Amino acid sequence: MLMLLAQSRVEMLRMSRNVYFIFWSLMMPVAFYFLYTRIFTTGTTDSEQWNAHYLMSMTCFSIMGSSIMTLGIRLVQERAQGWVAYLQVTPLPYSIYFGGKMVGQTIMHLFSIIVIFTAGFLINGVSLPPAQWIGSALWILAGSLPFLALGTCIGTFRRVDTASGLSNALYLSLALLGGMWMPLDIMPSWLRQIGNWLPSHSFGNGAWVIIAGGVPALRDILLLAAYLVGFMLLSTYIRNKQREA
Repeated sequence: MLMLLAQSRVEMLRMSRNVYFIFWSLMMPVAFYFLYTRIFTTGTTDSEQWNAHYLMSMTCFSIMGSSIMTLGIRLVQERAQGWVAYLQVTPLPYSIYFGGKMVGQTIMHLFSIIVIFTAGFLINGVSLPPAQWIGSALWILAGSLPFLALGTCIGTFRRVDTASGLSNALYLSLALLGGMWMPLDIMPSWLRQIGNWLPSHSFGNGAWVIIAGGVPALRDILLLAAYLVGFMLLSTYIRNKQREA
């Protein structure tokens, strides 16, 4: 346990010094939130509801980016630089190395949620009942699991530039088609059909429902669970194939 805690602490320090994490997970979501709630006219009739809705969108956007890009690219970098091979000759078990990444990443996700929720309060005075703040934060933490699994899939790539390009494309596409930048209702019908089956939409929809006073739909929970299992199986399959090669 002490080894896991020490490894998790190191991972948190590394993430806090990572420019990708600071830019994509904190600066971008807060900047987008400011632009789309204070600068651009959205035509909404209930600005208070929109401010809370978009705050959840940008928090999910942040956590999704951290899971896909920060984790995925770091895994590729560490293997390409020989760090993983070096660890194999140390007493540190691989399970502790990997578990430390997951624990550290989850704690940094909680930090990101607190920062962005605070930004929403400071920028627009977003005010929700405590149960909705806590409920939406817990949903976002739990809903990040499929994206962490996707990050481990990205982490199986051998080249950093390939992983970086693909993770950027996936991240931005999932955010756009999942309705995090703009509601799916204003998109063409065929894009709405695609978006409804993406994990990013179920991820955001759960948070949107919670702040509206409801509970996440069973469909969203099952869809996220299915993506989690699928990405985990894919990541395990690729890693096993790479060990055999």
